[in-house]
Amino acid sequence: MARHITITLDRRGVSCRVRLLEEAAPRTCAAVWDALPLSAPVYHGKYARNEIYALLPRFAPTDPGKENTTITPIPGDVCWFTFDGSDLGNPAYGYEREEEHRAAEQGGIIDLAVFYGRNNLLINGDQGWVPGNVFGEIVEGLAEMAEACQDVWMGGARGETLTFARAD
Repeated sequence: MARHITITLDRRGVSCRVRLLEEAAPRTCAAVWDALPLSAPVYHGKYARNEIYALLPRFAPTDPGKENTTITPIPGDVCWFTFDGSDLGNPAYGYEREEEHRAAEQGGIIDLAVFYGRNNLLINGDQGWVPGNVFGEIVEGLAEMAEACQDVWMGGARGETLTFARAD
């Protein structure tokens, strides 16, 4: 039986239900599942296009490595990215929180991302191609989440958090 999680934009009160892709990304799914619940400030993608994400200090005992990777996520994909050292150190990224800089420099940071629209391309001017592990797919609430994500883009992310939790 498939396991599910919920992803919530807390302040906006919008959630979606995600089926974990355990057959395609077993290590990534296990790392996320074992760490739940997870919550952090939300950001909207600057380069990838239709993406919101949370940056978290490494939470898994070992990194899952690459599995079920993509550079062209589709609407409803939920992805894992690992960043090391100064990968996110360029001031152009706009991160204001010292915690993200410190976590990236002291062992890495995990980016859990939700893609809500089409035509995404995971390329970064500093890093080049940035493949992500697709570990989940939104199975309920994509339209409502996409509308809320668009509001994060146009209305701002300040004060908003993204929470990942086990679903009933």
